[in-house]
Amino acid sequence: MEKLKKLKLNKEFKRAYGRGRCFVNPAVVTYIVKNRENGVRIGITTGKKVGTAVKRNRARRVILAAFRGCQPYINCCGFDIVFVARTKTPKMNSNKLKEILMRQFSDAGLLKNETDID
Repeated sequence: MEKLKKLKLNKEFKRAYGRGRCFVNPAVVTYIVKNRENGVRIGITTGKKVGTAVKRNRARRVILAAFRGCQPYINCCGFDIVFVARTKTPKMNSNKLKEILMRQFSDAGLLKNETDID
């Protein structure tokens, strides 16, 4: 499994918030914006409204696990993806969140065709 490229700079997150397409769900909000790189870069934001540090860390772990489950189906053509955790995120398991993310990626047109999937 290859290492994920992550967004770290504030300006990268702001660019996703300002220019990206937004897909909203009660569990997670996803911003997707095209970048000039070849791969997919991700960023995860969890605010204090999500809960204590333990809940925020769990939310990050659940989102990351769900994204790794979706990653083989995503078309790697240069996107920045920012996930914003909500209060329901730490209470979910990664399989349920994976279904939500797959639906959001499908709406965004990021999924590979059925014939392209290994």
